[in-house]
Formats: sequence, C-alpha cells, structure tokens
Amino acid sequence: MSDKGCDVDLTRAKQNTGVWLVKIPKYLAQQWGKASGRGEVGKLKIAKQQGKTLVSFNLNEDLSVVEHSEEKTTSVRAPREHPFTMQTVGGQNLAVFTENSSDGDGLTFMQDQITLEGMVVQRAECRPAVSESYMKLKKLQIKESMKPLRLSQQLEKAVTNNYKPVSNHTYNVQYEKKKKEEGKRARADKQKVLEMLFAAFEKHQYYNIKDLVEITKQPVIYLKEILREIGVYNPRGPHKSTWELKAEYRHYQEGENEEEKMV
Repeated sequence: MSDKGCDVDLTRAKQNTGVWLVKIPKYLAQQWGKASGRGEVGKLKIAKQQGKTLVSFNLNEDLSVVEHSEEKTTSVRAPREHPFTMQTVGGQNLAVFTENSSDGDGLTFMQDQITLEGMVVQRAECRPAVSESYMKLKKLQIKESMKPLRLSQQLEKAVTNNYKPVSNHTYNVQYEKKKKEEGKRARADKQKVLEMLFAAFEKHQYYNIKDLVEITKQPVIYLKEILREIGVYNPRGPHKSTWELKAEYRHYQEGENEEEKMV
C-alpha cells in the first residue's frame, strides 16, 4: 500500500461486507496470472455434507498446463481439484483494502484511492488434491529448485569488450562533478566531527556556523544537530550569531575569554 497520505473509502464498512482470506499455492497464482483480461480462472463449489460446509476450487482446464521455466517443450498438468481447509479467524480483526493508482494527465496529480472491500469473516487454505498430475508437478518444481543459480562456463578466448579496467568509474566522476557543482557534503562519522569541533574550539572560543562548516566540511543541518549537544548559540550580545562550547566542555585559562577575538 502506498505510503502517501490519502483518504480511505469506507462506504462498504456500513454494509458489513464479509470477505474470505484464502491461501493458495504459488503455481496456482502463476496460472491465474496467465488468464487474459478478466477471463475465467476456475469455479468455486460450496456444498453441504452431514452438516459440514465443503468448499473446493476447480481450475480452468486451459490454465492447467504448467510449462518448464527454461524448456518450453517440457510441461506438466497441474491438478484441477483444490479442496479448501477451513480455518477460524481466531478473534482477529482483519480487513481487505484495494488501491487504485493514477498518474493523472501529466498536468494534474491524481491521488491514490484506497477502498475498504470488507472485513475477513473466514480464513481458508486451498490445497491441491493428491494425484498423479500433482506428483509430476512437484517433481518438476524440485528439479528446478536444485539447479544452481550460477554456472561456470569455459571461454575460448578472452573477453575484451566488457569490464575493462579504468582509472576512475563514470559514476564516480559524475558524483564528484555533482558534488562540486551543488556543494553537497557527505556526512562524516559523528565522533570524527566532534574531534574536529573540539580541536577548533581549542584555538578560538567563538565561531559562526559558516566557519564551522568550512572547517568540518559537513552539511549545515547535520552540523547544527551536533553543535546543540556540545555548544551554546549566542543570539545577541557582543558575540551575536556565534557558537561556543557549553561550560562543561570548556577548559580555557582565566582571562582567556576576555582576550579571545571572534572569528
């Protein structure tokens, strides 16, 4: 769900719409994805037997062929029958939301629309019926999972058109150029910045923020965060708009404060 703020349509909350939360096998979700448009993916059957509710899903025959990921000529048939194992919600409050995203017309920004579809009233697990087709499918899946992700290949000649050594990579050159043009400064380790600040305040008691940025080479916002921990800002007085160390961090000799000149 999008992290952008937007309104949520709660119209169906008043209708007390109930929905089912069903866990399905991975291959079944993949086969559903192959259905063109809003084509039929199968049929759901709900029946009563000896007072119990029996639910099963029958996969569309056109979607039952599962092809090998690499060898398109190798394929098996997925089981069509999938009985449901019903489960209780368990006292949890679960809801289902849908999100419709739109980029607008290029001129007007269209906000994402989030809609409450309903509250979960039933949980279930859709499992394939154990059959010969299911065993063949599992065999194919195990075979694919055992294949190494990387393969070694012997080359007849050296590759000369790729991965040539360079003195400086292009993205490094672009970063340095951008850094100079925009004046961006990378944040250093906090302890290192503190050491630079203490070393600077050993020379002078007062500094304006511009000079401290030049000394530490740190972004202004980041530098001010650290200064608030160890320093005091002078908004008025003879040393207006300058920073100095807090009393517990000072170790100036008597009379040194009077002779210190503002930088």
